[in-house]
Amino acid sequence: MKNKLFTVIAVILFLCCSIGVVYYMEHYEGVYYTQIDHTKVKKLSTNDSMKYEYTLTSYDKKGRKRTLKFKTSRELREGAYLKLEVRAFGVHQWEEVQFQDLSEKVQEKFE
Repeated sequence: MKNKLFTVIAVILFLCCSIGVVYYMEHYEGVYYTQIDHTKVKKLSTNDSMKYEYTLTSYDKKGRKRTLKFKTSRELREGAYLKLEVRAFGVHQWEEVQFQDLSEKVQEKFE
């Protein structure tokens, strides 16, 4: 009887963890788009090469909103559009893109 109870608890725990991992990966990894706003940048006083930290409202291709933070070694061009590659631990990589490269739903957010 104890073995069956242990097995049932283990299966339920495994399913809950699997659902949690799938949810986490779906909502925390992906591509987001943002626009540089110099009122949202903080100059860091560190010896690290990353001297600026941006906290910007970003949108995925479906237009879902998310606030993201990332650091850069230099100030970025005001008004520039960025494509942010996000992984579980934050922004992994960014690159500047043109407005026409954004999906329609993202373009609507920045008009």
